[in-house]
Amino acid sequence: MLEVTDLVVRYGQAVALDGVSLEMAAGEMVALVGPNGAGKTTLLNTVCGLIDPAAGRFRLGGRVAQVPEGRQLFATMTVEDNLRLGAWRVRDRDPTRIYHLFPQLANLRRRVAGTLSGGEQQMVAVGRALMAQPDLLLVDELSLGLAPMVVDTLADHLVELNRTVGTAILLVEQNARLALELCPRAYVLEAGRIAASGPSTELSQTAAVRAAYLGGALEEAS
Repeated sequence: MLEVTDLVVRYGQAVALDGVSLEMAAGEMVALVGPNGAGKTTLLNTVCGLIDPAAGRFRLGGRVAQVPEGRQLFATMTVEDNLRLGAWRVRDRDPTRIYHLFPQLANLRRRVAGTLSGGEQQMVAVGRALMAQPDLLLVDELSLGLAPMVVDTLADHLVELNRTVGTAILLVEQNARLALELCPRAYVLEAGRIAASGPSTELSQTAAVRAAYLGGALEEAS
């Protein structure tokens, strides 16, 4: 579904991605974790065609859509209009299937998006991306600024989407614990390079990942 090989991205003289390689199979859920400034969003934007790489390549095996960091809704438009905008490249612009996935949005369809709660806005952002009928969904910081209960609900929706429809999901998260619990496989991106990769259960047990992302040093000290 996605193959990235030796990808290099620069902003002027600054190197944001330095020889990044990763791959995803159809129907996989894969996590990409790392600190702020590691290059996670740059990678997603490059795969979506928003940024031209300086070197390397990537290959997509299907249609891709992104749920951007911070949601980036059209705040003065209604929920339904935001959803329909996600389908601008496909013929089917009926949001009914999104309302089946997020029943709460059906009651909010005429509400202006800017008046919604953070969790509701994130549902709209995910729904808008799904209106493009993607084979691969790129989710940038699902949990950002949201209460844990809301995050759990959204995470359940993503797992259900992957299980029932087979949509591949690349989940970018600073909340490494959430990402590693949701996704069977993961990559760790640090300073523009892949620092580690493998099954999430194995990564979560390594000393480096536990200390940097899972509070391992604090747990051991206590």
